[in-house]
Amino acid sequence: MNDLSEVSGRSPRRTIDVVRTSLVKRRQAEKRFQLYGLVSIILGLCFLVILFGSIIANGYTAFQQTSIGLDIHFDPELIDPEGRRNQSALMEADYDGLLKNALSSLFPDVKERQAKRALNGLISSGASYSLRDLVLAKPELLGKIERVWVSADDDVDMFVKGQSGRGGAEAERRLKDNQIAWIDKLEAEGHIKKSFNTAFFTSGDSREPESAGIWGAVMGSLFTLLVTLGLSLPIGMAAAVYLEEFASRNRWTDLIEVNINNLAAVPSIVFGLLGLAVFINFFGLPRSSPLVGGLVLSLMTLPVIIIAGRSALKAVPPSVREAALGVGASPMQMVFHHVLPLAVPGMMTGAIIGMARALGESAPLLMIGMVAFIVDIPQSVMEPSTVLPVQIYLWADSPERGFVERTSAAIMVLLVFLIFMNGLAVYLRKRYERRW
Repeated sequence: MNDLSEVSGRSPRRTIDVVRTSLVKRRQAEKRFQLYGLVSIILGLCFLVILFGSIIANGYTAFQQTSIGLDIHFDPELIDPEGRRNQSALMEADYDGLLKNALSSLFPDVKERQAKRALNGLISSGASYSLRDLVLAKPELLGKIERVWVSADDDVDMFVKGQSGRGGAEAERRLKDNQIAWIDKLEAEGHIKKSFNTAFFTSGDSREPESAGIWGAVMGSLFTLLVTLGLSLPIGMAAAVYLEEFASRNRWTDLIEVNINNLAAVPSIVFGLLGLAVFINFFGLPRSSPLVGGLVLSLMTLPVIIIAGRSALKAVPPSVREAALGVGASPMQMVFHHVLPLAVPGMMTGAIIGMARALGESAPLLMIGMVAFIVDIPQSVMEPSTVLPVQIYLWADSPERGFVERTSAAIMVLLVFLIFMNGLAVYLRKRYERRW
């Protein structure tokens, strides 16, 4: 403007030159701004690729498990010396002795007590339970010799997968030289193999990395989300419909709207403190249960669902309401027969996004005790359980190298669920959303 005012008395030719010069500078500034935005996007994508790459690099090996094949002699003298052949006798049998005998037959030269302990340490401590379950399922194995594949110890698993090497001083390695020699012999004779780790998806938590799985956490997350969905969806949709369609505009509704918007920004751990004080200490509900977790997450997701529901209702054109009222529909019929069906896709999209947020939350659930070590698979909303984000937190705090890969693998599973839920929300919005 100053340049134009200075040349206001000059020739039109000079004025055009000034305008062209300013346009060039403006376009250059716009190009620089676009370049800054493009660089920011590229940097963000690079950081995202690095993050996902590190997670995948650390976690993909968890989907494979190293097993050791042993020719087990199901000696009736060790399993059922009294010959009762009932379930209680089979459950109390010395299956550790069967495993030790099978290893001793492969390495008859190992005689010293310490060496035997190191040899038996190649097998997971949970291998005896797998052997017990096999005998309970097939009692006809008694007296026979059959090759059974049992899980290797987590140190052996890491070694076979190449996550730990054989270099360096023996005192600095988890596996000693004699154990590495035994592993090499087992691999040469075909007694070691890697297979898909089904136990990771079918087992509960364990203190041994090779036996730990996510199924207990997945079931806990499922029950928690069912409680959350069953409470927050109908209450949130009803609140959105009332506030947007029926509530009169006064200071009370303004106060409610302000509080709803503020609750959407409250840190999630505050809801955990509220759940601890109200649901557990006051009402006495069971600690660490999906019921309490679902109640807490319902409080956290309600503002999100209400805000998304109101936005979906606002997106319906006023002409729809006016047309319904014009043909004689009551306000209730207008809302539930005409407006709400058009707003449901947007409301469901907000609900799914709220559920996705609830699935990834851990802070409020830590406050109500869902951080406990839970081995059993929960069967109802009243049983103690944990959820997938808390399970990841527990594994990340464990010092064993085997839990590092399982932590990353559990993060990958959680990301798959979150991507699926957000993808479903996008699909519903694209599929059913109407543009006016």
